[in-house]
Amino acid sequence: MKTKTLVWQFPLPRTHTGVALGNGVQGLLVWGAEALHITVARAGFWDHRGGNPVLQRTTFGEVRRLLEQDDAPGLRALFGERKAAQHPQQYGGGRLELRLPGWRPRTATLDLRQAALRIEWARPGRRARALTLRQAQPGEVAWLEGDPALLRRLRVKLVPAWEHLRAHFAERGIPAPRRWAGRSEGGFEQTLPEDPPLAVAWRRRADGTLALATALGPEAGRLARERAAQSDLAAAAAAARAWWRQYWKDVPRLRLPAGDADLQRAYDYGLFKQAGLTPPHAPAATLQGPWMEEYQPPPWSNDYHFNINVQLVYSPCLPTNRPGHLAPLWDLIASWRETLQRNGEQFFGVPGAWMLPHAVDDRCQVVGSFWSGTIDQACAAWMGRLAWLHYRYTLDRAVLREVAWPLLNGAFNGYWGMLEEVDDGRGGKRWSLPVSVSPEFGAGTMRSRWGRDASFQLAALHMTARALLEAAPLLGQPRDPRWADVAARLPLYAAAPVRPERPEEGERIGLWQGVDLPRSHRHHSHLAAIWPFCTLDLEEPRQRRAAAESLQHWSHLGAGEWTGWCVPWASILCARCDLADAALLWLRWWQYLYTNEGGGTLHNADFPGCAAWHDGALGQPGFRKPEPFNEIMQADAAMAAVTAVLELLAQQRGDTLHILPRLPKAWRELEFDGVRTEGAFLVGARVRDGRVEEIRVQSLAGARLKLAHHLGERWLLNGRPRRGPLLETNTRAGQTLLLRTAAAW
Repeated sequence: MKTKTLVWQFPLPRTHTGVALGNGVQGLLVWGAEALHITVARAGFWDHRGGNPVLQRTTFGEVRRLLEQDDAPGLRALFGERKAAQHPQQYGGGRLELRLPGWRPRTATLDLRQAALRIEWARPGRRARALTLRQAQPGEVAWLEGDPALLRRLRVKLVPAWEHLRAHFAERGIPAPRRWAGRSEGGFEQTLPEDPPLAVAWRRRADGTLALATALGPEAGRLARERAAQSDLAAAAAAARAWWRQYWKDVPRLRLPAGDADLQRAYDYGLFKQAGLTPPHAPAATLQGPWMEEYQPPPWSNDYHFNINVQLVYSPCLPTNRPGHLAPLWDLIASWRETLQRNGEQFFGVPGAWMLPHAVDDRCQVVGSFWSGTIDQACAAWMGRLAWLHYRYTLDRAVLREVAWPLLNGAFNGYWGMLEEVDDGRGGKRWSLPVSVSPEFGAGTMRSRWGRDASFQLAALHMTARALLEAAPLLGQPRDPRWADVAARLPLYAAAPVRPERPEEGERIGLWQGVDLPRSHRHHSHLAAIWPFCTLDLEEPRQRRAAAESLQHWSHLGAGEWTGWCVPWASILCARCDLADAALLWLRWWQYLYTNEGGGTLHNADFPGCAAWHDGALGQPGFRKPEPFNEIMQADAAMAAVTAVLELLAQQRGDTLHILPRLPKAWRELEFDGVRTEGAFLVGARVRDGRVEEIRVQSLAGARLKLAHHLGERWLLNGRPRRGPLLETNTRAGQTLLLRTAAAW
């Protein structure tokens, strides 16, 4: 990668407006106005108390009985009612405040290639001065380097999160941190009642360099002090340079048209954040990864949400050619294997069933008492889908055997415990899910939160059955006849009539049986047959019409109730239906509405007037953000936006790889390289004057290629004339194919 920089202008007034530096373990957010603030956190600082043991004492049959009897008190008693302070919670660390009398930070320039942040300080009538912040990769130390005289003049203050969270910590029985301070060092160790402590330490070294270190576990205070004082920063810098050099060599290169400079920045910054969020040496990433605020407990515990959020966080790892980033996630799932199977067999009563609740901590303890999320079996199925794609993108049989196969089987067996046969209306029988949910959907009453044959669950189960049918012969396993039976006799979706009074005019995808999508909603789950599960055949006329009618209804209801992470999802849905201009516009909308002035990706809109989930300014004098403003950052939207951009470039549809299936009208000039696809191919293309001019395909594993190239009827393959819309060929590992347009042979 050639040198590329991103620039921020101070003031960056809030924690999550800060520039995000991370290595998956230690997260830094660099912000401030008159002073430079570095908010520091360490992934894995959990208070594990308060996990909900509901799955140890209930069954699907009992939940179904309570739901069908509309017994809300009984269901609440079963799942428990817990206060926010009574469940597992991850916490941030604190904030390092750096002041330079008479000076203030003016700009921050991030060198993406080296992950170095140059902070320029300004003073009226004086020449600007600069310091550079670097971070180990991997490692738990960061350091500020530059002019020794300037560094020695910095006034340093370390503020533990405890200063902001005294009342919350007192409610949970968490004591004040142990602190230490001296002329050239300081720090604290925050203990927890039952979990290992976190320590943060700073040290000004003899050459003025200011080191900042973290440690988690026994002897955390001692370790953090040693890291700040003794870490070999030259060696850490060399290791970080080598790591980043390989990272930028691996990931795709993309040059968007000049008119999409903001989206280009979001894509580049997203790639940078991916390296700090999901690297192979770190714990599996949560909602916020290592970037946790100090001013509040991270929302939703900064836990693992498996009803979309974890999947979006990891969604770009495969197309960006970094499949190794999934390893910590699979290691985490493997560590839960006994729990997942015990939960599934207890709840569903089926041998081999797995159950993965939607919100858990790193021990797979249920967080909270959200019953409809806890019984959402698509959480397990979607993880099976991600593991199956890991195999498809790499053709790594070990991943298929050790990760995808058990996840898919466990998810299917759980569904098997829910299925029942019902009349199909044509004199036969079909499969049905009598109790099913669509993530986070409901209007207050218990009855509004579930229904028969939720389209989301049907799509997840179809995907699971199809993947198992394909995977079994690859592993020399027999095909379970249940898979084909479910694939044949389970509806693709819950059909809702376009016009109830005239059912002959067609159908669209409903929420669940008898219920159309009634209003705008952040979870586009009923459309999961389009993406992520891709179970609709959009070339088949009836299914394509159902998708079209569904998108029309979805558009009619609008985006008022959406949140940040669901907008890139909307873009992908449109891209999958060849609505490239809509896909691009949703990304532009997301970039402006759901990122703050520092580029932080938000759950709620950054301002009111466009979405119901906003910053709360409508209730304030002058419609300005409340003070203090405690915004909610999530990493899922940033990663999903990268995925959505790549979906516009390359898509697998069934057995066919499509390159640039539809160009947005604004993309007259475009070039990209190194996008990884199913079949273990790396692809690139060039667009000139609004037309695809060249496509490059490198085969990494020697798979068969079926490519829809969109070059036109006549084209060249490695200089030789070819004809037709498809290229079908066997490839050799290491082989490169070059396709070009040919106006005449």
